[in-house]
Amino acid sequence: MIGISHLYCATESEGDAIRYGKQSHGMKSRPNAHVVPKAASERKPVTAWNVTRTCNLKCVHCYSDSEEKAYEGELSTEEGKQLIDDLAEFQIPALLLSGGEPLVRKDIWELATHARQKGLRLTLSTNGVLIDDKTAVRLKDIGFSYIGISLDGIGEVNDKFRGKDGAFEKAMRGFKNCVAVDQKVGLRLTLTRHNFENLHGIFDFIEETGIQRACFYHLVYAGRGEAISSEDLTHEETRAAMDIILERTEDYHKRGLEKDILTVDNHVDGPYLYLKLLEKNPEMAAEVKKQLEWNGGGRYSSGVSFADVDFLGNVHGDQFWMHHSFGNVRERKFGDIWQDTSDPVMNVLKNRLDHLKGKCTKCKYLSMCGGALRVRADLVYNDPTAPDPACYLSDEECGITPAVRAELKAKGEDFPVPERLLAKSQV
Repeated sequence: MIGISHLYCATESEGDAIRYGKQSHGMKSRPNAHVVPKAASERKPVTAWNVTRTCNLKCVHCYSDSEEKAYEGELSTEEGKQLIDDLAEFQIPALLLSGGEPLVRKDIWELATHARQKGLRLTLSTNGVLIDDKTAVRLKDIGFSYIGISLDGIGEVNDKFRGKDGAFEKAMRGFKNCVAVDQKVGLRLTLTRHNFENLHGIFDFIEETGIQRACFYHLVYAGRGEAISSEDLTHEETRAAMDIILERTEDYHKRGLEKDILTVDNHVDGPYLYLKLLEKNPEMAAEVKKQLEWNGGGRYSSGVSFADVDFLGNVHGDQFWMHHSFGNVRERKFGDIWQDTSDPVMNVLKNRLDHLKGKCTKCKYLSMCGGALRVRADLVYNDPTAPDPACYLSDEECGITPAVRAELKAKGEDFPVPERLLAKSQV
């Protein structure tokens, strides 16, 4: 997760402390502010729990391939409470309840209340369709620190992406219901060809509707995401999207609009932001470089500071690693599973700089990016140590000369980027 507003405009939000290791005195007084960790490597994992696979929508990019039907084997209420107890004992910084659609689970309020009673910081990832006025009140009363509502475009674009007519209007109703009870809420959007053409319109929409926080996710080819991999942005389009995100975030800031804009699932955004900032404000860029290097990018993300527990109790490096489990919480405590590096994939995630191959090993921004998203490399190359194919920096930007590229080829580490990502922009 890259804090665009924080890094590019020097703003502050509650999550910046855990991401960049610094916090102002004013931010410390905020009730939702995270504690500053001593080092990024020592962070406990923000943990997503897919409380159910069932969903009332059928999104074309769903990593869990969820549908509106019951699935067998999900953790029971008591098993869920035991998981919450284990997570609290392990002292995770936050629990993200996700799905499927978490609000379709009948005991969600009992589970959420138990998590709060255990002192866990609680957030919710939802499509927002089921948040009526009474539900918004319950979310606020229980003490959710943040509600993330997924939209993937405006109006019909979103409905086509989400697989149901009227999903956009109902999600916006859910958003407004949260705002009405002073529940912190924001937008989550996955960048694809469906919405890239109207990215400026989306930023206009964020301003018009008073959305205070927006996270732009890069597509990952997990679950149904594999079937729409052709809808992913090319490297050229990703750069163009980042330019718009930076431009519009800076415009918000200059006009005094408090917006927290972030990008997620491609740590290359950090070096790209740094390079853009270096052109206009070298002094500020130097400070941003320190923060990005402290953060470590992918090096301290999946498998270190982010975890996922799926509906069956399997533990994963993140929500996109459903094809590889480190163990099940029905058999071992979460903390025991998480600290066990005997699994080769967990060993890679926790010690990735010792295992990376190809372009990443020669990149001068490795300390900022950390090799980006390992699961995307695994899904494309069947190798979690390969470069992230979504890296959109050129060899020249990374400091990779033709001689170095030839050296990589000779070692068998010149991983070809999929043609669909190298195609020229169609916009």
